[in-house]
Formats: sequence, C-alpha cells, structure tokens
Amino acid sequence: MTEPVVAGRVPAKVTLEAGKDYWWCACGQSKNQPFCDGTHKGSGFSPMKYTPEKAGDYWLCACKHSSKKPLCDGTHKTLP
Repeated sequence: MTEPVVAGRVPAKVTLEAGKDYWWCACGQSKNQPFCDGTHKGSGFSPMKYTPEKAGDYWLCACKHSSKKPLCDGTHKTLP
C-alpha cells in the first residue's frame, strides 16, 4: 500500500487535552478514526504522534492527504 485510504471527505472535529499524546491514523484503515487502532501493521504506514499545546477543538484530517498532517488543510475538497 503506497497511498493511504481516504477515511473521510470531511475533517474530524475532536476535543483534545493540552500536553496529552494522541496517535493520528495515517493509513486511513483504523476503525477508530481519526485515531490509530493498530490496523496499519504490515502496511508500511505508521501513526503520527500529535501533542497539542492548548486544550480545545481541533479539526483532524480524515482524507489523509493534508500537507499539515494531522490537521486538516482543506485538501479533501480537491480529491477526485
């Protein structure tokens, strides 16, 4: 697998705690989107650790093609 699976065409709004580590799914196969559930094993993908500095709402990329991973940059709007 060389390209991630598009898990969604809209970002996932999540409330995150400051200083806590979160593992964002990079492969798109997790059943616990936008977070990793270990499904990537053997795919060549690895989850991305994200530790927000501030608590609050974040929009995490679900299409897996953002240039600002794990945050959404609107790339989902341009996918075929």
